[in-house]
Amino acid sequence: MTPKNRGAGIPDGGLFIRRPSVVNVGEKALEVRAPERGVVEVKGLGRKVDAVARTAQVRRYLERYGLLLVTNYREFLQLRMDREGNVVKGERYVLAADEQAFWALSPTETAEEHQGFEAFLGRALLADAPLSSPEDVAACLAAFARIARDRLAAVEDFAALQTLRTAFEDALGIRFEHEKGKEFFHSTLIQTLFYGVFAAWVAWSSDTSPRRTDRFSWRTAQWTLNVPMVRVLFEQLTTPRNLPAGLDEVLDWTEDVMTRVDRERFLGHFESRELVQHFYEPFLDAYDPDLRRTLGVWYTPPEVVRYMVSRVHEALQVELGIPLGLADERVHVLDPCTGTGSYLVEVVRKIDEVLNEQHRDALVANEAKAATLERIHGFELLPAPFVIAHLQLGMLLAELGAPLDAEKGERVSVFLTNALTGWANAEEKMLAYEEFRLERERAGAVKRSHPILVVLGNPPYNGYAGVSGEEELGFLRPYKEGLSEPPWEITKNKLDDYYVRFFRIAEHRIAERTGQGIVCFISNFGWLGDPSAVLMRRHLIREFNAVYIDNLNGDAIR
Repeated sequence: MTPKNRGAGIPDGGLFIRRPSVVNVGEKALEVRAPERGVVEVKGLGRKVDAVARTAQVRRYLERYGLLLVTNYREFLQLRMDREGNVVKGERYVLAADEQAFWALSPTETAEEHQGFEAFLGRALLADAPLSSPEDVAACLAAFARIARDRLAAVEDFAALQTLRTAFEDALGIRFEHEKGKEFFHSTLIQTLFYGVFAAWVAWSSDTSPRRTDRFSWRTAQWTLNVPMVRVLFEQLTTPRNLPAGLDEVLDWTEDVMTRVDRERFLGHFESRELVQHFYEPFLDAYDPDLRRTLGVWYTPPEVVRYMVSRVHEALQVELGIPLGLADERVHVLDPCTGTGSYLVEVVRKIDEVLNEQHRDALVANEAKAATLERIHGFELLPAPFVIAHLQLGMLLAELGAPLDAEKGERVSVFLTNALTGWANAEEKMLAYEEFRLERERAGAVKRSHPILVVLGNPPYNGYAGVSGEEELGFLRPYKEGLSEPPWEITKNKLDDYYVRFFRIAEHRIAERTGQGIVCFISNFGWLGDPSAVLMRRHLIREFNAVYIDNLNGDAIR
């Protein structure tokens, strides 16, 4: 406290780096050092921190130390100075709105209500420190995402948010019901916003073109990602006149954090092409671990993905007599639960590998790109992993030498849609946003018109609380019809599990629509032995010529 005057006055507190040598010597060592992390200015309860931020004293501190934490005990505001000499407001934390409210606080209740205060102080004390570990970056992003989620919840009745919610429901054929559904909707939007910014930062970090600016800006993220439906989300959520929730301010804090990341050390923790995918888990775990478990966000091990794609490729050659397998122009592939895009990325890699073995020339990359645009399809219900899948495939095509052309509007064939609806009839509901309508139409064309020959992936096992589909359960009728009658007499069944619904959709698309093809899924063990799946098993055996099972005994009971 009160470090010596170093030409700018005597601040109320100094922020120092905790070095072992200093700790050993004691506080006297601090007297000869300048505060490396900035200083603290404390005012009385009646002063407003924003007014303090405009004083000449604050400017002198910032010019000398670069960073200032100003507080009136009830409100805390982080300030810094940019390269042009402007005072920039950073993250703030409010314990009480005014002096009267501060004195009315209960210590016990305040400690319970403001559990994020300590984390805020940690971020403030390290405000200019470089970040390099995935855990530290994830913690910062997740903290800001939680703040943004709370702000979004506070404007629940705002018209723009209601319009966005209705558009989502109508586009995806689902309903966000009750309190759980509302929470899921808000969390989905915030995940998309913050992980979209992170994904755009990765793309920016990888860009070596002369057009790249020296500083990353979250405001360019919507253009970097080049996904029209996501662009609508950014526009609606971050424009104050659309949604006065202050999300733009929280994203400004996020931008400051991303400029502090030591890119070389941080990127060194990941394979470059896997960064956006693998960072999603630590981010979601820090943001909301319960939600992570609910969504089943556990990335499929790459060894398993490679094995399944190779197995499908071999089956196409041996079982269906297609020598080029996945590389054949007639083979349309669908991952109905794309997640972050692992399977589609591996399919494109396999196509590139096969084509290079056939004829090594400059056209191979363009052929792989054509496959990605026209016959390698993915469906995903959650916007955040949907964004990741787009970025992953875009980075892969750039790596192969055939990048997407944004000026031509090129995008991979991965769509934000409910894979369990829209297979029979086109949706007729009007949508508030043209981008949502086009997304629904293009996904519908894949569902109803494309000659899908392969369905593969890792379907979720559980449904999402508060989210219900309108037509999903109707598809399960063949697995249930007569199940309660002799000889089965099964009145309670486990057939509403999500992975069973995906089996039924895949069977419908391959056996009943295309007339030939391959289904390759990861599932749990239940459908192989549970009595309630007897009709499902019989149905699959009658519809398909062959069923191959790699049984890893993945069951929690047996």
